[in-house]
Amino acid sequence: MRVRPVSTEVLLEELADRLARTGTPGRLRVAVDGAAAADPGALADALVDPLRVRGRPAVRVRTDDFLRPASVRLEFGRTNPDSFYLGWLDEAGLRREVLDPAGPGGSGRIVTRLWDAGADRATREPYTELPGDAVVIVSGPLLLGGGLPFDVTVHLHLTPAALRRRTEPGQQWTLQAFDRYGEEVDPASFADVVVRLDDPRRPALVLLQE
Repeated sequence: MRVRPVSTEVLLEELADRLARTGTPGRLRVAVDGAAAADPGALADALVDPLRVRGRPAVRVRTDDFLRPASVRLEFGRTNPDSFYLGWLDEAGLRREVLDPAGPGGSGRIVTRLWDAGADRATREPYTELPGDAVVIVSGPLLLGGGLPFDVTVHLHLTPAALRRRTEPGQQWTLQAFDRYGEEVDPASFADVVVRLDDPRRPALVLLQE
């Protein structure tokens, strides 16, 4: 294991290099996992252009667009950490509409948005046809350890103190879920790439597998 402080620019270049050479010539399914305080969506978005420069078209998927209906998701209240941990993400829908068709032998036809949580209804998003060398980047919290078929996993790690400090007051109720995730899943122990982000201006890259 190597731990190396890097700039944000170097982090993006090294991650893009790694992803561009992984899975060639087939499609690649990438998880960027992290709490909202780590902003996994921002890192995933920032990888799109560097991957395209390297000849790998990138398609973005956000787990906010694959939540379960409110009647299921909020059955035990809007701030229930156990529900957030176990029941907010529609894992079956994400697998069916994105990960399986993007995987080996899949059709290559995916839906990038399945559910509009604000309107609490299906988005009716048209299918996207993936090129044969596409990189599908899925970002969101609590993505690892549940058996979702990703080819490369990236985990954005915050210490408990940093997570509490950087989580917005209205989201503090989620901290118990992330504590449980760290204890039961421990994604930092097995993700392909771990990025330490206690100080977002000074990331540290941890490569667990070469």
